[in-house]
Amino acid sequence: MPPFNAVPQALFDAAARTVDVAFYPSGTALVRAGGEPLRHLYVIRKGAARLERGGQTLQILEEGETFGYTSLITREATLDVTVEEDLLAYRLPGAEFQRLLADAAFAGHFAVGLAERLKSTLDHSPVATFQADLSQDVGELVRRPAVWVEAGTTVADAARVMRAERISSVLVRSDPPAIVTDRDFRSRVLAEGLGAGTPVLRVASSPIQAVSATTPIFEAWKSLLERGVHHLAVERDGRISGVLTANDLLRCSAQGPVSVLRGVERLAGRGSLPGYSTRVAEMVASLLSGGLETNTIAGFVARLNDALVRRILQWAEADLGPPPVPYAWLVFGSEGRMEQTLLTDQDNALAYADAGEGRRDWFEALAERVNADLETAGFPRCPGGRMARKWNRTMSGWRREIAACVEERPHDAAIFFDLRAVGGELDVSPLQAELARAPKLRLFVRTLAKGALAFEPPTSFLLRDSSRIDLKLHGVLPIVFLARCYAIEVGAKSRNTLDRLDDAAKAGLMGENVHADVTEAYRFLIGLRLRAQLRSVSEHRPVTSEITVAELTALERNRLKDSFRAIRRWQEKAAYHYQTGIL
Repeated sequence: MPPFNAVPQALFDAAARTVDVAFYPSGTALVRAGGEPLRHLYVIRKGAARLERGGQTLQILEEGETFGYTSLITREATLDVTVEEDLLAYRLPGAEFQRLLADAAFAGHFAVGLAERLKSTLDHSPVATFQADLSQDVGELVRRPAVWVEAGTTVADAARVMRAERISSVLVRSDPPAIVTDRDFRSRVLAEGLGAGTPVLRVASSPIQAVSATTPIFEAWKSLLERGVHHLAVERDGRISGVLTANDLLRCSAQGPVSVLRGVERLAGRGSLPGYSTRVAEMVASLLSGGLETNTIAGFVARLNDALVRRILQWAEADLGPPPVPYAWLVFGSEGRMEQTLLTDQDNALAYADAGEGRRDWFEALAERVNADLETAGFPRCPGGRMARKWNRTMSGWRREIAACVEERPHDAAIFFDLRAVGGELDVSPLQAELARAPKLRLFVRTLAKGALAFEPPTSFLLRDSSRIDLKLHGVLPIVFLARCYAIEVGAKSRNTLDRLDDAAKAGLMGENVHADVTEAYRFLIGLRLRAQLRSVSEHRPVTSEITVAELTALERNRLKDSFRAIRRWQEKAAYHYQTGIL
């Protein structure tokens, strides 16, 4: 266990020979602040110890946790330490502790901040057998130089070059350079009835979508999904060294986002929707095991879900005919923030141009079809009914609703700050304009913050082996909701929680240490929750956000408590900042 796992074997063996075992009954006072400092480093084998300052409990330490190092380093007793439950502990003499401090890794454990400890905690928690190196440079996938044609080349000649070279695209020497693909020949030449003598530049795409050769594979995946292309040029030393296709990236993982996106694009109809949630879960497990952060994985899932929604909207329009006026399909919650990993309850709405007021029936039919198809794909119904089949109205209707919430019902307005349009052609900037009024209202953010602070992490007393903890309710949401308040106050446009924390820090609302601790606490909590959920999926158990403390490793349990402490400290600062106690 840390920090002893990093100590050289010879040093470890020498230290182990000096260790003894001690037992202390419940209630024993091991040290008092201002008194004689501890002379050993204690590693808890069984039981628990309580740290206090001025009669206030700061922390409950349990199996695998250490204490006494502050006394050994400062040679002062700064806290009260009392045995909470009958304690069995290994004791390392102070002199041996000082000798171990000569090892940089050992000493670093006691010097490093909370943020760094949280960042490294989940590194050795595999959830699947997928082992592709997703941090590999994308340039290593390039197997041949790029093939070019001149700007005056005809589409027929370009097609012959592609056939001879057995490739699906060629680059065009123009200013700026362009690219033409086999898809362009189908959709821009054959479908438009153009002749073989058409200049290739007329149907080529420019500028070329490119990434650096040092870009990690997972970032190249993201580029494909965000830009909606199937070919990426790879640049090395300012020059295009080759072209990668979606298939090239697909070969890196049969369960990567490119593979799932390909499946979405090829969905033949509604009968193909069942099983989508399973494919997403398999992809998530693969990417997590491949070393990607949970927040990055959530971004991939959001883009795939967006592609699925657009596909479903196409089917609905094919059934109902062209939309009478432009509309926008809106998503909220974790999907709006692009933080969803496994599929959760639907949280969506439909807005359409005012001129469509007389065709409400068309939009209700659209919403009904899309909500039903999403349910078939694995998105459960929203228990609160926040779904487009009920939440559909004109743009003016939504503007009035948001304005009323901002002015009169701040808590109801909160969800709208996460909204994102994922389908349709309607401009939703008027809704953003209504939301932009919120920071100017004196009590709006304070009221929202008071509601956010009602979501609290559990105390250390509740983190016992038999306890069940809802990581979403007591860990993730307190950060999500308070980060939203900070973002609104500073006028940030970001939706993702980590981006909002960054914006708050840049605006001076969060100190460097608080920002680092809360950020890594959030990363740790969403990672821990996702791993627990994937275990439930693999064992065919219902997926929830709850975990049993006894199922955690000692290190995970320690870091969970660290995370909750970081949240509580932030909440204390936020309560003072927003003066929520006088509302």
